[in-house]
Amino acid sequence: MYLVIAEKPSVGMSIANVLEAYKKGKGYLEGRDCIITWCLGHLAQYASPEAYDERYKKWNYEDLPIIPDKWRLMIPSEKKEQFNTVKGLINRPDISYVVNACDAGREGELIFWWVYCLSGKQIPIKRLWINSMEDTAIREGFASLKPDEEYRNLKFSAVCRAQADWLIGMNATRAYTSKYAKRLVVGRVQTPTLNMIVVRDKEISEFKKEKYFNISLELGAFKAEKKKIFNEAEAERICRQCNGADAVVINISTADKKASPPQLYDLTSLQREANRYYGLTAQETLAAAQCLYENKLITYPRTDSRFLSEDMERTVRDILPLARQKCGLFLPDRVGADIKKVMDDKKVSDHHAIIPTKEIGKDEMEALKPDEEKILKMICLRLLEATGEDHLYTETLAEIGCGEEIFTAKGKMVKQLGFKQYEKFKEVRPDTGKEKEEYDPSLPAIWKNQIFPHVKAEKTEHYTKPPRHFSEDTLLLAMETAGNKEFEPDTEKKGLGTPATRAGIIEKLIRSKYAERKGKQILITDAGKALVEVLPDFLKSPSMTAEWENQLLLMEKGQMDSGTYMTGIRNMITMMLNSCDTIPEEELCRFREKESIGVCPLCGKLVYIGRKNYYCSDRNCRFALWKENRYFESMKKTIDDKTAAALLKSGRVTMHNLYSRKKDKYFDADIIMKAQPDGKASFSMEFQNKNNNHDQ
Repeated sequence: MYLVIAEKPSVGMSIANVLEAYKKGKGYLEGRDCIITWCLGHLAQYASPEAYDERYKKWNYEDLPIIPDKWRLMIPSEKKEQFNTVKGLINRPDISYVVNACDAGREGELIFWWVYCLSGKQIPIKRLWINSMEDTAIREGFASLKPDEEYRNLKFSAVCRAQADWLIGMNATRAYTSKYAKRLVVGRVQTPTLNMIVVRDKEISEFKKEKYFNISLELGAFKAEKKKIFNEAEAERICRQCNGADAVVINISTADKKASPPQLYDLTSLQREANRYYGLTAQETLAAAQCLYENKLITYPRTDSRFLSEDMERTVRDILPLARQKCGLFLPDRVGADIKKVMDDKKVSDHHAIIPTKEIGKDEMEALKPDEEKILKMICLRLLEATGEDHLYTETLAEIGCGEEIFTAKGKMVKQLGFKQYEKFKEVRPDTGKEKEEYDPSLPAIWKNQIFPHVKAEKTEHYTKPPRHFSEDTLLLAMETAGNKEFEPDTEKKGLGTPATRAGIIEKLIRSKYAERKGKQILITDAGKALVEVLPDFLKSPSMTAEWENQLLLMEKGQMDSGTYMTGIRNMITMMLNSCDTIPEEELCRFREKESIGVCPLCGKLVYIGRKNYYCSDRNCRFALWKENRYFESMKKTIDDKTAAALLKSGRVTMHNLYSRKKDKYFDADIIMKAQPDGKASFSMEFQNKNNNHDQ
């Protein structure tokens, strides 16, 4: 008897159907020689700091860093029942081995491993690694189960990623929250992502638009233009010179050009286009794609590959007519026949690109939700486009002379529509945010030295445009390509996060109110801007975080050991705490309502209450009155707000129960303060009898 552990109930039931395990138990299904159970996503998670020590219930900066010697896992209360079911099944004496059937990726590996570790039982593990939930794929997967050892490095990278997120998130969040007395949430990946939004917002706010001018010549059936003249006087001169003058064709050039079909979808490109066409968030697209996968209609969606393996040619040929039918297209079979261009074994690692499965051709296919229908149609159309023919056209460029200036006109004649024939079947035209290359499809037949007499010249006014705010589409692209300039050209790059996690990172920023959605735009909030302003560059650098992701990739490939990676993370935490130690006192009051307690005895400006001192509001003044200092410590006293206010007002205060170490007794006295030119405060003591004064 063997046990199969799936990631979700729906996946477990699909597997049970193939393995003919129909006997229902509480949280599992049993067959003749197997049992199928499931997790509920993550059944376990790393315990919070207070599980290691009661003192961590309070967020004290002095307790940092928190670095567990031995990591503890915990089960959320709402998932304990299912965990106990899985644990009980693993520990059944008749189970000879367990099959890890969680999603075939880093996160699926972690979900299984944590549950296995908490079960307390050590039995052999085999790995089910499939790209599709089709019955055929499941059968083939169970016929060729992989040894768990093959995924050892993937497991290490999954554990290290989770521990790194915990260490940076817990320590940095507690450090900055404690220092600033305001909850500031820091994340290994979400903070650099937030920083990109802040940088874009700054670029937009600081953008200074410039006026420029275009001049066009009316040449009968077409126009020729001279663009982006930033000097208005120059533009006016050209317009006057050309208006009513003769124009002549100086040169005509033609070139045959082609546009190649787009690549197949990986998850990020699917999310980007779904946002551009339909306004779907990355999370909504991922949820729809996951449902389609679990319903056996598409292949594994959490992939970063845009190619298929070379052994899939027959499969694709079978799917193409089904994809056309699904999209309501009735085209010749020869269309979409170039399958080889989407196949490259070198560009497929764990998972190939997202494509539909043969299940889309079944009449009894369940009704899909609107988002699922849109995503499925997109995936079908993309398969048709990617295997389609090149788009061929001839580009004509005409140079027109008028006065002393050269104007240009472009024309385009389509020779083969190719893959672009599918564009008309897309329901919505996207706004790409890019200026389209302008062609005049009706450019007439013209010839060199042809003269156009008495042309009309027209000047139009335009302004340069600032960068656009991020949409989910462009933010995903920025996350995917973060740090690329810093790596060698042949380096395999991972950017910020993974295709599977980027949607969740964006949602966290929205939930935490550090960013907000406005239509398709993702905008920074005041809280998000303030957080980024207080953090050091190394915590918010997209390039550095992209480097951590690449190191995890190297770990998956066995080219980096986990110890080296975690040492780097711990060093970063040390650097973070060292940075916190140097934050000026006045900066730590950034988020507090500044409360004045008096006026400065040196410059007369207001004095504010700090965490450790009372400081002058004028940054050029060095006066500070420390709450703890040696003079008062020797008498077992500190300066409180009331005492400080009195000292600032009159330079003296009566204090009771001062302690004398020499006489080992308590006494009362007046404390007199004088502010020195260097900003330090000196103190002396005056008794009622006036004969026993002490100076500091």
